[in-house]
Amino acid sequence: MSTLTWIIATSLLGGLLSVLFAAALTLNTRISWVQMLISYAIGALLGAAFLNALPEALKLSGAPSQTTATVLSGILLFFILEKLVLWRHCHIDECEVHDPLLSKSKSADNPHDHGRSGMLIMVGDTFHNFVDGILIAAAFMVDIQLGIVTAIAIIAHEIPQEAGDFLILLNSGYTRQHALLFNLFSSMATLVGGMLAYFMLQDMNHLLPSLLGLAAASMIYVAMSDLIPALHRRPEIRATLQQVVLIIMGIGSIWLAGNLFGHQAH
Repeated sequence: MSTLTWIIATSLLGGLLSVLFAAALTLNTRISWVQMLISYAIGALLGAAFLNALPEALKLSGAPSQTTATVLSGILLFFILEKLVLWRHCHIDECEVHDPLLSKSKSADNPHDHGRSGMLIMVGDTFHNFVDGILIAAAFMVDIQLGIVTAIAIIAHEIPQEAGDFLILLNSGYTRQHALLFNLFSSMATLVGGMLAYFMLQDMNHLLPSLLGLAAASMIYVAMSDLIPALHRRPEIRATLQQVVLIIMGIGSIWLAGNLFGHQAH
């Protein structure tokens, strides 16, 4: 397949599958499954960042200090974006930025809200998905294997995020059908971002190392600032062991995918 075909396929299918899987888990109250996916997503994100995106960015740039500065700047950027409600993650049991119960309470107190809190969440997620598409496209334009593992990591963390979005929309007064449609619409931003980045980067290859550094920063930030703190709510030994095993499985799947597709260089 061509690079553009890979970008379209992973952006489109990944977005659709993550939304539909999250909807199935949420509507069937498979909360324990979502918790397991969070642990797996941590491993996938960290594995893709440290085993693939960051090493490739360092190799392409030839300037390690510049690349690590990009990663550091990216982490700060995503912190600021999260403060602006443009880069946030909500999960099925609790959302640090927008508590579903708080959203429901506000909607009840203000009958004229009409689900605006839920729509604010979707605006942020749409922007986030758009940026994810850009990062996936940049990874594929460097190397097919890198694009695949980056897409796997991003899709893995999208599932628990989409599950949280469903709860927020439902608590904001939206029907199940509307919640599904809004999430599907938001996921299409990944495809838009991917295709736009593909055509823009044709003549701007010098930006690829910086974009890979930002991709690594985004995956590290999401894993460390959002997902890992969620695991600390279950401190019991059995839960901790399960979390460690699933994190290792996430890292292992990224390593395995990298080796399986490593011969398909761009």
